[in-house]
Amino acid sequence: MKIIDKIILVLFSIVILIVSIVMVLLLSGIINFTTITSLYSKVVADGLVTNITLGVSVVCALLAIKAIFFGGSLAPKSGLTGEGILLENESGKLLISKDTIENLVSGVAKGFENTQNAVSKVIVDSDNTLRVFVTLMVLPNTVINELSVNLQKRIKEVVKNVTDLDIKSIDIKIKDITTSEENKED
Repeated sequence: MKIIDKIILVLFSIVILIVSIVMVLLLSGIINFTTITSLYSKVVADGLVTNITLGVSVVCALLAIKAIFFGGSLAPKSGLTGEGILLENESGKLLISKDTIENLVSGVAKGFENTQNAVSKVIVDSDNTLRVFVTLMVLPNTVINELSVNLQKRIKEVVKNVTDLDIKSIDIKIKDITTSEENKED
């Protein structure tokens, strides 16, 4: 929730509380209607108090219009949580954990020929874009530059198709060149 929305909520809660208390006091007979009308007469008689009251009323009206017409959006929303990315739309919420994205990236990397022991780490930026780090081992005679370009392209495609999230960067670290295919993880 944005700070302006919180301020609007607090202001309207205070206004509703005051109106509710006055209504309860009026209906229970603790104060009478003439007390309210005399208070109103004093407010109208003093020009400064009238202007302040008018200004506060206009601000409250504008905040109400903002909250009613511009407070909610039908477009999907997303937000960053400690566990992953929270996507919202009119039907509900979806939390995609960082572990899910990391497993997806590792699966793509392991699916490439000549790759072994692929491990990924995902960092979610404040603008809901992903930074992906992949560490892997490759077999001898692997053209590393070609592998990294193809791997980066494929990871971006798969993550975009599966999660509808954008990847800002994919950094690949070749940890080692292995001597056999026996260590290949599935």
